[in-house]
Amino acid sequence: MFAAPPVIETTVFARVPERLSRASGRSPWVDMLREGAPTASFLEGPSFDREGNLWVTDIPWGRLFKITPEGALSLAFEYDGEPNGLKFHRDGRAFITDHKHGLMVFDPKGGRIEPCLERGRFERFKGVNDLVFASNGDLYFTDQGMTGLHDPTGRVWRLEAGGRLECLLDNVPSPNGLALNKAETVLYLCVTRNNAIWRVPLLKAGGVGRVGIFIQMSGGTGPDGMAMDEDDNLAICHVGFGAVWLFSALGEPLYRIKSCAGLATTNCAYGGAERKSLFITESASGSVLRAELPVAGRRMYSHL
Repeated sequence: MFAAPPVIETTVFARVPERLSRASGRSPWVDMLREGAPTASFLEGPSFDREGNLWVTDIPWGRLFKITPEGALSLAFEYDGEPNGLKFHRDGRAFITDHKHGLMVFDPKGGRIEPCLERGRFERFKGVNDLVFASNGDLYFTDQGMTGLHDPTGRVWRLEAGGRLECLLDNVPSPNGLALNKAETVLYLCVTRNNAIWRVPLLKAGGVGRVGIFIQMSGGTGPDGMAMDEDDNLAICHVGFGAVWLFSALGEPLYRIKSCAGLATTNCAYGGAERKSLFITESASGSVLRAELPVAGRRMYSHL
């Protein structure tokens, strides 16, 4: 439908060192989703704190890594969990979607993690995956579990700042990454096993309007995480394809950001000078990649 867009190359910004490898370890996550294959780490959830440090999660081993602006990576916290998405709240705490425990809250200063929401209504979550904050403090998050086209029962939830929990969608075949447009009238949703981005209108009266496909992708496994820039362009991580696609607010492909490390491009976040750098987790190699973009990303904490 469109001509192939120009390619932007990436470089390795940081990588999990060999001393922190868990390649010889075993975990239920590795046994199920990696079929027991040696997994040194599996990075996700890039998010910047107030000091400009980039944090990423390590799903199978319950680890949180902190990366300085210079690219030095260290193990900041470890616990019995399966952390996936991570976003910093304006108060400095990190909210984490944990496949094993539900929604968690991590205090970097105190070095503590505790449950925030362990189940939706009276049932356990399928396996929460990613999250995004609105400017009023409302938290949107996905409940993916093992859903797909064979079981299109994945859910999207909204946890209002006042504590009210609402299920917005319950018919999604593998809901994953989320992004809000600048006006916060539309929630964009990565539907991994449908290889598509859904457009979810948010109604003023509550609930959602008519949901539709915004972008239909092909190849790889499907879209995973994404980030929105100041012009409502979407940077979409195409896991299994080794690329991040930058689409305009109209859904036109602008650039293909090519991984220099592997095909498992799972999530991304804007940062760096003028927020023109995109930082991308390449999960299989334990790398964080960096790409320089011609457009600026959203200003830090503007979404909280």
